[in-house]
Amino acid sequence: MHDFHKYFFDRPQKDVVKAYKRRIDNYLGPNNVGTDHISALHDLGYVPMVFKAIPEGDSVPVRVPMFTMFNTLPEFFWLTNYFETLLSAVIWMPCTSATIAKQYRKLLDKYAAETSTLPEFVNWQGHDFSMRGMGGIEAAVTSGMGHLLSFTGTDSIPAIDFLEQYYNADSDKELIGGSVAATEHSVMCMGTTEGEQKTFERLITKVYPRGIVSVVSDTWDLWQVLNRYLPALKDKILTREGKLVVRPDSGDPVDIICGNENGRTISEKKGVVELLWDCFGGKVNSKGFKELDPHIGAIYGDSITTTRAEQICERLKQKGFASTNIVLGIGSYTYQYNTRDTFGFAMKATYGEVDGEGREIFKDPVTDDGTKKSAKGLMKVEKVNGIYSLTDQVSWAEEAGGNLKEVFRDGKLLIDQSLSEIRKRILI
Repeated sequence: MHDFHKYFFDRPQKDVVKAYKRRIDNYLGPNNVGTDHISALHDLGYVPMVFKAIPEGDSVPVRVPMFTMFNTLPEFFWLTNYFETLLSAVIWMPCTSATIAKQYRKLLDKYAAETSTLPEFVNWQGHDFSMRGMGGIEAAVTSGMGHLLSFTGTDSIPAIDFLEQYYNADSDKELIGGSVAATEHSVMCMGTTEGEQKTFERLITKVYPRGIVSVVSDTWDLWQVLNRYLPALKDKILTREGKLVVRPDSGDPVDIICGNENGRTISEKKGVVELLWDCFGGKVNSKGFKELDPHIGAIYGDSITTTRAEQICERLKQKGFASTNIVLGIGSYTYQYNTRDTFGFAMKATYGEVDGEGREIFKDPVTDDGTKKSAKGLMKVEKVNGIYSLTDQVSWAEEAGGNLKEVFRDGKLLIDQSLSEIRKRILI
């Protein structure tokens, strides 16, 4: 509601009405809409609406509403339709990204439980690489916020600011999101093809003599890096106070990381993780799976999907390696390739009153396959055995119960969620 005050209520009424009239008259034609309703809302001084929602961080089945809204003053009936477009545009992406991130989290937790002795590493195993490929800064920020509900690794720095501004987070007191020092292809290119080994050496001994540093390793020949340059630097890497993370960035992610028995060379057959094991070793953990020496690791951040993530974890498991030997950079290939239809995100009017008489309203197009059929009347959402379900055509008394709780009423925020609370719900 901050923007409503900044751009509407706190501005002179004549300026607000003038701007609205100019836009709508030029859009629909002079005097087809009028401005009295805008003036009336400005005079009121607040948004006369109620928003109800389930607790943020909870998962809701498709076709069960996560929130509802209605106006509290009959003369402002028009606000609900105005808010429909605003909310749909703002909310579907972070909800979709948060849902997908939670699926990554469940997958990575599962394989870590089966193969690794470092379950806490999963906090960093899904890393947000999406910002450069998103549909603008706002999309990157809202999607990046959804990612950070399940993970702490991110390169979408403005998402951290978003969570501090709107979700009571404080990076001075808690870890919201973090990353590590990392190179780009331009850095490696400047070192020249012939000087790539020296570039690696300079990075790990002079530029970043301690801590974690991720070095993109496929600018020219990934296999040469793994088979020649890193073995030549083995002693420096193993005695360094920190971890060198190798970053391949092209090819089939599953084959590059895990190897392919049909590969043309030994390197292609083995893949990155096994080649690192051959060079640097590690330990066989209590579950019987290999964990790389803590001075070396790998990350892959190109074209990762949940399907590929599962294939990577499963193939590593079959080869005897812990899933936590690899970090996955989850990019715009995951977070931008979605629409509001990915999870059927739609808003429908289900109830209205005319002259004090309630009307149950719904849509059910005869030409549709049932997807667009909406609920009817007032709604109640309840959580039974851990799963939310919808009951429609209820009374106002029944609507007041259930798990949809008022979070906003008549200009006042009633429930102000924190990042830490939401993260706890995500991991349940």
